[in-house]
Amino acid sequence: MYPSIILKSGKERALQNRHCWLFSGAVKQHPSHAEEGSIVAVRTNAFELMGYGFYAAKSQIVCRLFEFTNQEKLFDQKYWYKKVLNALQMRQKLVLSEKTNCYRLLHAEGDFLPGVIADVFADTIVLQLLTKGAERIQAHLLQAFADLGFRHVYLKNKANPERIEGVLVQNGWLSGGFEASQDLLMLEHGLRFKVDYLKGQKTGFFIDQRENRRILGQFSAQKRVLNAFSYTGGFSVYALAGQAREVYSVDVSKDALVLAEQNVALNFGVNAPHKTIDADCFEYLRQMNEDFDVIVLDPPAFAKNAKSVPNAARGYKDLNRIALTKILPQSLLFTFSCSQNIDKQLFRQIIFAAAAEAGRNVRIVEQLIQPADHPINIFHPETEYLKGLLLWVE
Repeated sequence: MYPSIILKSGKERALQNRHCWLFSGAVKQHPSHAEEGSIVAVRTNAFELMGYGFYAAKSQIVCRLFEFTNQEKLFDQKYWYKKVLNALQMRQKLVLSEKTNCYRLLHAEGDFLPGVIADVFADTIVLQLLTKGAERIQAHLLQAFADLGFRHVYLKNKANPERIEGVLVQNGWLSGGFEASQDLLMLEHGLRFKVDYLKGQKTGFFIDQRENRRILGQFSAQKRVLNAFSYTGGFSVYALAGQAREVYSVDVSKDALVLAEQNVALNFGVNAPHKTIDADCFEYLRQMNEDFDVIVLDPPAFAKNAKSVPNAARGYKDLNRIALTKILPQSLLFTFSCSQNIDKQLFRQIIFAAAAEAGRNVRIVEQLIQPADHPINIFHPETEYLKGLLLWVE
């Protein structure tokens, strides 16, 4: 039997609704002998079992649940293998094809695996273990990956330790490490990309914009496209694939722009109508003289926590107001927020305020979201982090 957290009377509702996070204020009694990240049972004040999760004694989120059940369970290799297998089978049915071999295999609470992010690029998994609990099941995950045929697993944490829960880490590689180029090669909707898993943001490539990039390509024919916060040029490549007349990629990271140029050349050669600009995107938008038919705004998360939401909202509003002021009439604006703390309704209100200040007539053409391999757990709304709007600007 696993150690137990006992809830205060009347604090069961969120867990009855299968929300994955148990907050410290709902706890009556902590387990007497439970290490950080260990598996604990969560029980009502009447000692009825509600589920199991990873324990974090010093966190406001004192337990992140991965299993909701009223039955006693043992979490062995077979259990974790089944979790990963279920996730893989979903991706095989909804995402994988001859033209796409990159996808998110494990999406934390979206797959009832809190703290675990696993992105697949061809035959390589880039893994992020974001909590102590996730680190404790690493050996089980590695065995599941191997049993399912994955050759290489790279641990992309802020600092790669030499060992986690008995698993040796060699230069970041958990298994199948190879001495090769820093870049992985992957295929997305038939387009090729290099992925810098070593120094790139997150796992090295933003897979979550795959379907939104495809939509941009459909609207890019003979258009001048500005890709702001371009990172490694994902949207730019799709715009060129859609026969854009000219594409500008703007980002403050010189390394990212170098990779953007490489990704463009990989698909269209070195003479493609593409220009990279090393600049702060806010300043570039304010000062630009160029006229664009399509603008893409895909900034990093402005709201890292709830306290930063007011400042983030102002940032999103200013960014979109400037773009709406500068974009040509009869044009399209793709605008996004990946801030978990900015929900869909608030983001839409922010864009409304930006449009009103810009004095332009704006219509919503499409509401854009994360793709199927970043599933939204219906019980855990925080997993719906990517919000986007495709706007028609008169």
